[in-house]
Amino acid sequence: MRIYSWNVFHGRDFPPDPALRTWRSRLLGLSERNATHIQVNRPLFGEFAGLITGWDWDVAFLQEAPPRWFRPLARRSRASGALALTSRNQGAPARRLAAAFNPDLIASGEGGSNQVLVRAPGRVFEVERHVVARRPERRTMLLARLELDGGRRLVTANLHATASRGDHVAAPEVVSAAELAVEWAGRDPLVFGGDLNLRPETAPAAFEALTGRLGLGPPTGPKAIDHLLARGLEIVDAPKQLPPESRELTRGDGLRIRLSDHAPVFAAFRMK
Repeated sequence: MRIYSWNVFHGRDFPPDPALRTWRSRLLGLSERNATHIQVNRPLFGEFAGLITGWDWDVAFLQEAPPRWFRPLARRSRASGALALTSRNQGAPARRLAAAFNPDLIASGEGGSNQVLVRAPGRVFEVERHVVARRPERRTMLLARLELDGGRRLVTANLHATASRGDHVAAPEVVSAAELAVEWAGRDPLVFGGDLNLRPETAPAAFEALTGRLGLGPPTGPKAIDHLLARGLEIVDAPKQLPPESRELTRGDGLRIRLSDHAPVFAAFRMK
């Protein structure tokens, strides 16, 4: 069972050269380029969908995903799924128009969601959404119970935890969400993860609670904030970040577009 998790940065690109991320581009919608990369300020659903649908996965976790992507992405992936709206989704039609006109200017203001996609023969047959924080922005964990090939069950818990407020905010939020996910999963195996905004090297007590007390692990790496933590599953390929090139597309002129400011995380598990 192959699982990906990716924070898609509200469908925007993020070149490695900070000099390309200019206010000129953000305000005027102009492209910036250097010898290797280009920064574009336009909708990139096709580029993201091409990568996501091309990867070999059974289950995909997405964070910071525009809600409008859910149905077309599921169709292109030949998948079913579920989503949980997170923050900034009031007045969605106006936000969608603004994002289509100037994605970088509205940025996260378009509104976001956590999404889980599962490819056939798997399917989602039970969903719950739990608000784990309301301030400074609403954070909603998406819980989905999946039925896989042969009637096997798997519970997924997809979370984008609070950012920019420090570990003292993210850590209790993540541990509390994990406790809830473990309780909801019951006897079924569980994959808990997403963009947890928490690094094992700076929040060791939180990861001790996750791995030691709750039996969820292993983390992606000491400096990683994106994780796929498993319970009740055999680890075939431990979670790992993919290299930057995995999320780059090369244009006809040879310049590369790097999608998102997060690396996708991949892991493979086997039912015990």
